[in-house]
Amino acid sequence: MTDAMQDGARILIIDDSRDNRLLLRAMLAASGHADVLLAESARDAFHHLGMEESGGPDPQVGLILLDISMPVLDGIEACRLIKAVDRLRDVPIIMVTAMTDPGFLVSAFDAGAVDYITKPVKKMELLARVGSALRLKQSMDTCRIQGLALLKKNKELERAMQEVKVLRGFIPICMSCKKIRDDGGYWQQIESYIQKHSEALFSHGVCPDCYQKLSDQYLKDEEFNSQKGGFDHEH
Repeated sequence: MTDAMQDGARILIIDDSRDNRLLLRAMLAASGHADVLLAESARDAFHHLGMEESGGPDPQVGLILLDISMPVLDGIEACRLIKAVDRLRDVPIIMVTAMTDPGFLVSAFDAGAVDYITKPVKKMELLARVGSALRLKQSMDTCRIQGLALLKKNKELERAMQEVKVLRGFIPICMSCKKIRDDGGYWQQIESYIQKHSEALFSHGVCPDCYQKLSDQYLKDEEFNSQKGGFDHEH
């Protein structure tokens, strides 16, 4: 991701402290991150993200800074609910916390957070972690787009193969010998034609009706040869 793309990403700050929200926004704005949304609670953030029926359209947020300790609904549960929404699943969430208890951090990562920043927030650390998270988001977006393009190509290829391998339209066939005429005007055995235009393979056998006919003919030939042999012997 280029610096311009990173700077243009929309960042949502969720913190119940007005001072903290304004401080984070000022730090980001000073480094070129001008597109910043502010939310004072998890419910307010859900509204901004269009997660509630009364919420607005998806604001295309590229990164979320989420305070881990908030009243009513804390940051860990808010993170879990945001990650449960398909269109928001790839949005990186950085937890902002004064807590250093490993238990809280493990819970935050289990909920879907990709990183955390400790309070009081240091500008250099904030910008480094924000930049890393935005690069991660860009990589995930690129992989998703490439995956969708590959899936589309695979479907097109499968459809093309089906078009090639399916016999369509009228097929000229000889009423007597059952040979088939191809587009070039050549007559082919039916097995050769079908193998050329489909994925079918053939194994040869004799059906009961033909077996009976062949058996009857064989017996007739044997009887004829036996009679002919006796006649030749007499003469």
